[in-house]
Amino acid sequence: MEARSSGFSAMATPIFTGENYQAWAVKMTAFLEGHDLWEVVENDYEVAPLPDNPTLNQIKYHKERITRNVKANSCLYVAVSPTIFTRIMRCDSAKAILDYLKDEYEGDEKIRGMKVLNLLREFERQQMKDLESVNEYSNRLVGIAEKIRVLGTDLKDERLVQKILVSLLEKFEATIASLENTRDLADIKLAGIVKCFAGTGAQKTDEKRRVYRGCAAS
Repeated sequence: MEARSSGFSAMATPIFTGENYQAWAVKMTAFLEGHDLWEVVENDYEVAPLPDNPTLNQIKYHKERITRNVKANSCLYVAVSPTIFTRIMRCDSAKAILDYLKDEYEGDEKIRGMKVLNLLREFERQQMKDLESVNEYSNRLVGIAEKIRVLGTDLKDERLVQKILVSLLEKFEATIASLENTRDLADIKLAGIVKCFAGTGAQKTDEKRRVYRGCAAS
């Protein structure tokens, strides 16, 4: 239990600088949950003043509530850039801070829809570069796909596999034809498609050319 707690304490705080809000919001939610503070945001409870002649349990509970509120606020204060901090410093609760950031940076449904549309267009325009490995090309497509998913649109791995297969360079056509003859392409996973091309002659030739160019440049 202690090891788990120390692991959470060592978690790096995700920093929001004004860009990629959706990705930051997902990370920040996980961060607060890991520190057992998400309840503070969800419930947004106010700490009522102690009654006259409080019991020890009431005093303890009151102190715990105040401490959790302060911790949640502190986590959010250090999770934003100095410029963003000046905008949230007057918010009186963790929920108020997150609500402000969401309203300010997430945008409405129409704006999110336009972002998704632009990212989908970017995804469809991608083509493999001459000296790019299949793994590098796959990672580039996955990066765009993750941006789309964070905005609430599900781009399935099957679509990524299809995109890779139809946009690989001509030198991989023999491997693609072999796959079509021996396997059901619909069953190939994203990680599997990269492995299928990792040992091909075309891939190895590209790796040698990249090494040569690197040596020549140095």
